[in-house]
Amino acid sequence: MRWNDFASEQPDLAARVRTSFESGRHKTMATLRADGSPRISGIECEFDGDGEAWIGSMPGARKLADLRRDGRVAIHGPTVHPAPGEEADWEGEAKISGVAVDDGPIEVDGEVMGHRFVLDVDEVVFTKPNDDGTLLVIDFWTATGGRERIERA
Repeated sequence: MRWNDFASEQPDLAARVRTSFESGRHKTMATLRADGSPRISGIECEFDGDGEAWIGSMPGARKLADLRRDGRVAIHGPTVHPAPGEEADWEGEAKISGVAVDDGPIEVDGEVMGHRFVLDVDEVVFTKPNDDGTLLVIDFWTATGGRERIERA
């Protein structure tokens, strides 16, 4: 499911995740190497004017080779640690998993500057403490299971 379709189906969760993702420029992405082992890379994830979530990669990057071979990705949004004793005020964190679908080269003045991938979303997670900071609330959606909410001590 493309991000804009997910956002239409789950607008409140999509808004929280997007706000979290847009709170900082740099995210962390997991891809799969040729041997199947994981690779962690820094990435920027943007939401375009059509509401699509997308990522880009510079030509020759290892993550580009990973994505072309196997588009499965997990992206963790920017994080900040809650101040000790102020855990209830923590803004939370967000994750998106799915498949990066090749959307072609990124060109500037006729020169290829990178490669664009649009995300097909399989899982979206937003984690934040409850109002009094006593429980961790995990609000998530999966393409196969729908929306769920878990609270953990």
